[in-house]
Amino acid sequence: QVQLVESGGGLVQAGGSLRLSCKAPRMILSTFSGTDVEWYRQAPGKQREMVATFSTDRVTNYADSVKGRFTISRNNGKRTTDLQMNSLKSEDTAVYYCHTRTPDYWGQGTQVTVSS
Repeated sequence: QVQLVESGGGLVQAGGSLRLSCKAPRMILSTFSGTDVEWYRQAPGKQREMVATFSTDRVTNYADSVKGRFTISRNNGKRTTDLQMNSLKSEDTAVYYCHTRTPDYWGQGTQVTVSS
């Protein structure tokens, strides 16, 4: 069963913006509220890397490469996490995945392609 569902990927020109969304429709509220949520990405030929995290005590953390451009958010009541991506660069092209730490669930991934 799919536990995390991502949406919002697509093709955008460099300098543009995209907003990714991830929802956990089958996760009970207390479980979602009690886990850190994260976004990762994997570019062709590269390892999966952490992009942003949002902890249960509302602390956010970002990869250096996206600081100041990306913003992670979460809505526990809706069991969702979003990733707002601004000033996109060609090197942001990748498949983006959302992840919950506990339980260890991954979304199916959504493709983001930034054309230069």
